[in-house]
Amino acid sequence: MKTTNNQFDVVIIGGGVVGCAIARELSRYNISIAVLEKEDDVGWGTSCRNSGVVHAGFNNKPGTLMAKFCVEGNRSFAELCRQLDVPYKKIGKLVVARKKEEIKGLKDLKAQGNKNQVKGLEIIDSTEIKRLEPNLAGIAALYSPETAITSPYLLTIALAENALNNGASFFLNTEVKNITKLNNSYFKITTNQGEFTSSYIINSAGLYADYIARVVGIRRYCLYPCRGEYHILDKNVSWLINHLVYPVPQAGAGGLGVHLTPTIDGNILIGPSNEYIRRKDNFSTTSQIMKMLSKEVREFLPLISPGYIIRSYSGLRAKQAPSSEGGFWDFVIEESDTIDNFINLIGIESPGLTAAQPIAQRVVEIINKKERLSPNPDFNPYRKGILRFEEQDEETKKNLIKQDPDYGEIVCRCEKVTKKEILEAINNPLGARSLISIKYRTRAMMGRCQGGYCLTRIIEILREHFDLNPEEITLKGDNSYLLTGYRSDEVSKPCKKKKSLSLEEELPVWQQQLPAGKKG
Repeated sequence: MKTTNNQFDVVIIGGGVVGCAIARELSRYNISIAVLEKEDDVGWGTSCRNSGVVHAGFNNKPGTLMAKFCVEGNRSFAELCRQLDVPYKKIGKLVVARKKEEIKGLKDLKAQGNKNQVKGLEIIDSTEIKRLEPNLAGIAALYSPETAITSPYLLTIALAENALNNGASFFLNTEVKNITKLNNSYFKITTNQGEFTSSYIINSAGLYADYIARVVGIRRYCLYPCRGEYHILDKNVSWLINHLVYPVPQAGAGGLGVHLTPTIDGNILIGPSNEYIRRKDNFSTTSQIMKMLSKEVREFLPLISPGYIIRSYSGLRAKQAPSSEGGFWDFVIEESDTIDNFINLIGIESPGLTAAQPIAQRVVEIINKKERLSPNPDFNPYRKGILRFEEQDEETKKNLIKQDPDYGEIVCRCEKVTKKEILEAINNPLGARSLISIKYRTRAMMGRCQGGYCLTRIIEILREHFDLNPEEITLKGDNSYLLTGYRSDEVSKPCKKKKSLSLEEELPVWQQQLPAGKKG
């Protein structure tokens, strides 16, 4: 259904993995959909700052929405990734006991998983642990063959792009300021980018879902930001482990403990920590927690060395339980009992990534019971992502370069990202052009040098191919500018040049001011 004057049947507030999954699921029907996202791109909150684990479902209390949707999501995840051209790999998980008293915890987890109908759970001894993980220390483990990994940011982007291709509208840099219910039962949504109206609102604002609920007068919810910090290890040490490795969870801890996670791209993550904080925008990392992560993980894997770490980062969980209570509360997915057509999604923490599609289906069920939605005959579940040149065989690489010479120019040496991939990322369907948007779509700037080599080259591509001035280029939108302009003797030169200048001539102002030997 086409829209006029920013009037939609459904407005989704929040462009995280769940919000984008809801948009995609709703695009199966003949309704108009808008996603309002306050950031410069989708998936920049919890959705891009987690471990990327597709959980099996044994950590969740039987009978909860968390357990139900986690198991359902796990079983359908491979097909979802196949449709959306998103990487997925089932590598299995070990929950490792280091002390005899922890073995009971393994048995309890297995019994809980069996109640949730998780497949293939098995308790193994130290001999079997060594066969699966030669470098690991432990006396027993719960083995879960159904646990998998994916790319959380690529999945969120793919869900959004597929929803967009099926008729949904996305409004980035659009922050909700106020919501009022009009006499004709429509909602008026006031944002920094103007007004929207809709019949339904879906509150999928993640950490800020309690704030959005309060805007319309619903005050029963309160979310507490719980920060988890991570180390990222270099790809060169991917041989250290083959599976996800977790400790036995401690009661009331509010998390699953510091664990080792192989990523879909070949790195290993150490973390997360578990610290309640005050601010919902505090993604800091701290030396104290970083040291703690390294210490705890060496109890599992003594071979870990600080020299393997290439970066640290943090993410925030949307906890409904305060620090004094710890543990997990169940997902809240419900229509308000005081405001018709206002659907709240509260406390969507782990396993929210795994459960995203079943959560979306539950939201559609809530709407469908009232509206009897008609199917969209043109819905296409498939989406094609950016082709990863480095993953192709040699013959395919040669043919690609013949077809397009931009495949033959490596922009990011660490991740082997070509100029063609960078251009496709910049030309993404959502229109996001910040450096972080390019990073999440291509992995440029994610390697060992963390952009030391490719950053200036990406900036030049933005200048030369898209007529962007240096002062228009941002790290992540929202005034996150990196450069102040051209060098004084380049002011009169146009952005798009027929003849490229040398690297020394092309260096931006801040790069030219570095000490000798540090340029580039």
